[in-house]
Amino acid sequence: MPLVENQTLPKPWPYPMPAGVSGDTNGDSTIAHMATHERSQGRVLTHTLAGIAHGPMIVAAIPQLMNAWEAKVIDTFKQIQTRLEATPHLLRLGRLFSETLLIEVGGDEFYLSFEKGRIVSVVEGPSRKTPWRFALRTDAEALNKFWQARPEPGFHDIFGLVKIGRGRIDGDILCLVKNLRFVKEVLTLARAKEELAA
Repeated sequence: MPLVENQTLPKPWPYPMPAGVSGDTNGDSTIAHMATHERSQGRVLTHTLAGIAHGPMIVAAIPQLMNAWEAKVIDTFKQIQTRLEATPHLLRLGRLFSETLLIEVGGDEFYLSFEKGRIVSVVEGPSRKTPWRFALRTDAEALNKFWQARPEPGFHDIFGLVKIGRGRIDGDILCLVKNLRFVKEVLTLARAKEELAA
């Protein structure tokens, strides 16, 4: 005697029982019936050909958005690199700073390598082979607010991000403190041009 008998389910159940349960071997007609009902309701079954055709389009859009965000962050760091070269007082201030700084934004890692106060490379991570001296970890929204021409209180400073719970600093804090003014001013170079224009 089968464990589950073939019986008519009460409404509003719109589908016949699956072939593996009811004993109906005509599985194609079952799926076709389910798909027809879903289309009448304005939905698409993800395991049908129609659903499979739509699914990858949505999934493929996610990496594209992530790549666009990462490219934007890299471009911003490149702008900082260019503006740093045109800021003599910062080059003098950081002439003894030759370290790698890790910036982590929402899990995405970016390594800024300095040589005598100049940014010599901006590399996207993650990388276990890249040593870094200290790290600033934050999220994308907080970083965007930090880079605004007139940031809100708490988003105006890297320690402000930590204080309001939107950032974390790891690594050699003593090295950061020794070069604090230089590091803070370099990271704000992304908004300096907008401030001058305001």
